[in-house]
Amino acid sequence: MKIKIDGIDIAYTDSGSGQVVLLLHGWGANKESFSFVAESLDKHFRVISVDFPGFGASGEPPVPWGVEEYCSFVEKFNAALAIQNPIIMGHSHGGRTAIRYASRNPVHKLILLDSAGLKPKRKSSYYIRVYSYKAAKHLLKLPGLRRKREQILERFRKSTGSDDYKQATPLMRQTLVKLVNEDLKAYLPKIQAPTLLIWGELDTATPLEHGKLMEKLIPNAGLVTMKGGSHWVYAQRPRETLIILNNFLESDKDK
Repeated sequence: MKIKIDGIDIAYTDSGSGQVVLLLHGWGANKESFSFVAESLDKHFRVISVDFPGFGASGEPPVPWGVEEYCSFVEKFNAALAIQNPIIMGHSHGGRTAIRYASRNPVHKLILLDSAGLKPKRKSSYYIRVYSYKAAKHLLKLPGLRRKREQILERFRKSTGSDDYKQATPLMRQTLVKLVNEDLKAYLPKIQAPTLLIWGELDTATPLEHGKLMEKLIPNAGLVTMKGGSHWVYAQRPRETLIILNNFLESDKDK
C-alpha cells in the first residue's frame, strides 16, 4: 500500500483487524523485517508496518531528519490512517522514534527491541576519526587541493564510517549523524504506557546497559534479556520473541 505524507511516497502494509499494532523498523531495514511478527499478530490485531522515509519503498525526506522529524512523520501517518492509542513496537531506530512519540502521545502499550535513543559512550578512536576528518576538510580548502576535495573526503568517509554510514546515500548519512547525536534520556520518564523491553545480551550497537537504564527510567517497564543475542535478537530468535510478545499482549487480543 502507498500513501503520501508531506509529499513523500510512503509504503506500508495493513492486515488484520482490531487494536492497532504499529511496527517501526530499524536503520537499514524496512517493513519486511517484521513480516513474521505481522503474520503472527494479525490473527488478533490490526497490524501496520511502515517503511520510514529513506528506507524500503518509501521516498527520502527532503532534508536530513532528526528524531523530531521522524516522530512528526509517525504522528501524521497515524492521523492519515485514523490510528489512535496504538500499541507500538520499534526496533533500534524505530524504537528511538517510538520513545519520542510515546513521550507526548497516547500509546496503549510500547515494545522496544534493542532500541536506540541513548547517546553511546565514545571510545578515543571515535574522536580521533572525527577530528582527523575535520582537519582534512580544513586542509583541503588550500589552493591546489580543492579540486579533489570531495573525492578525498568521500574516500575518508567510506574508510572510517560505520557500515550503516557507508551504505547510506549522502542525505541519509547526514540524517544518521543527526540521529546518533541525540540523547532521549529526558523523554523516558514521560512515557506512561506499559513498556516491554527485549534486548540481546551481546548487543554491541545498543548495549544491554542502555536497556537496563531505559527500564529504570520508564515508569512502567520490564526488561527481557536474551542470552547470547545480538542487536537483531528478535529476528534471530523469532519463536522466543513471539512467545514473549504474546504474553505481553495477551489481555488485548481480539478486543
